[in-house]
Amino acid sequence: MRFFPTNTRARRLVVALAVVVVLTPLCGLGLWQLAGARTFQFYGGLVSSVETSAKVVALTFDDGPDPAGARRTLDELAAREVPATFYLTGHELAAHPELGRAVAEAGHEIGNHSFSHDRMVFVTPGRVADEVERTDELIRATGYRGPITFRPPNGKKLLVLPRYLDQHGRTTVMWDVEPNSYPEVDRSAEATARHVVDNARPGSIVLLHSMYQGRQASRDAIGPIVDRLRERGYRFVTVSELLAMGPPR
Repeated sequence: MRFFPTNTRARRLVVALAVVVVLTPLCGLGLWQLAGARTFQFYGGLVSSVETSAKVVALTFDDGPDPAGARRTLDELAAREVPATFYLTGHELAAHPELGRAVAEAGHEIGNHSFSHDRMVFVTPGRVADEVERTDELIRATGYRGPITFRPPNGKKLLVLPRYLDQHGRTTVMWDVEPNSYPEVDRSAEATARHVVDNARPGSIVLLHSMYQGRQASRDAIGPIVDRLRERGYRFVTVSELLAMGPPR
């Protein structure tokens, strides 16, 4: 019994279909990896760190504000007089406006992390505009009056989101140091602090998640991170201050 057609045209059709079947998931995987790339996007400005000889680092905190960890995070930063940048979500700002005001009143920079925290890859222009603009309004309602940069939820962006940000003069802010992605690091405050200190370099953007109940290790790592980097001669700036110090790396 023959399973492969003998007719030339039919054989070509079978081969073409086989190629499509093989390449489609590979193309999808490639697009997904591009969507999460820290140093590439199809439109507009993107930064994961900056080129500078100054020993400066930007500490950034994603998600929230959540009652489980927002106050403790702010207290840790206040105790060491460290400015930071908080990438907050609109739906949690709406749920906890008092915490958003506390971030602003402490003098920190507030960035936009979308309203819903959904991955903004295969989305419409209208959805992107709604996610960004609703959150901008809630950020301004905290009393914060500085520049609002944008960080994509889960670092995912492809076409529509970067195009919208580019059209509105907004920079996509990623990161180059992020300990929470490594389970063996994330479970320990000591390992988290060591990872950040060992990998930070002049112009780095450090990403931490410290707001939620399960992020005790990240909260406990803030103090050691600050103390050890200062021992190495580093000082701390906000993302907007860092962007003014050099070109994206």
